[in-house]
Amino acid sequence: MHEARASTASAAAALHDVASLGGFFALRVGGTDDGWHPLARSYEAGFTDLAEAVARRHRTSEPRVDVSIAQLGHAARLWSPALACVVLHGIVPDLEGLQRADGGPALRVPRPAGWYADRLDGGPVRALYEQVSGHLSALADGLRVKIAPRLLDGNSASALAGAAHALLALRPAVREPLTDLTNALLDTGRLAGTGVLTGPDLAFHRRSCCLYYRAPNGSKCGDCGLAGRAPPLAPR
Repeated sequence: MHEARASTASAAAALHDVASLGGFFALRVGGTDDGWHPLARSYEAGFTDLAEAVARRHRTSEPRVDVSIAQLGHAARLWSPALACVVLHGIVPDLEGLQRADGGPALRVPRPAGWYADRLDGGPVRALYEQVSGHLSALADGLRVKIAPRLLDGNSASALAGAAHALLALRPAVREPLTDLTNALLDTGRLAGTGVLTGPDLAFHRRSCCLYYRAPNGSKCGDCGLAGRAPPLAPR
């Protein structure tokens, strides 16, 4: 993919623009290293601190619930900026060097980099999937709590669909390429079979559950697989 490398300026501009969307799209770029650490360290530690933060916030008593919610939030912080960079700027961001804030879940890329989507063999789908799934696989490998792999895959799919839904609301003009890319990703690798988009607003119905309903004040999410049978696949 070397010949498809985007210029540093182009990658930086794309990431800065996407971060301005706010919320889970806010991937920070550059700055000093103070207050940040390599994500690999968090993965090796089993994401324990973020799971414990979930337990305190939601007053849960099941470690697997804490881990699932923490992983779902992390997946959203990966998928949101990555998906938006491709759809809005035609750049697949390089997420290999990601760092995490010492005191929370915020993410930062020290040096902006990426690939021009239209120069990648076969398009951006595989490259984008690999950038995000590589992180989620490393997270899963380090977990200290036993949790069903397909539950984690469902969380990833839910985060992807949530990112697409949010981006569509912010930039409705990109509906067609956004829908096509999201559907293609949901047919790729471990995302295949996790759920389906159910309408033009990119709502999603997953085939698993993130376990949030098991928190004392939790409930079933809008895309929860426990809420009923998945509806037919939306037109592509």
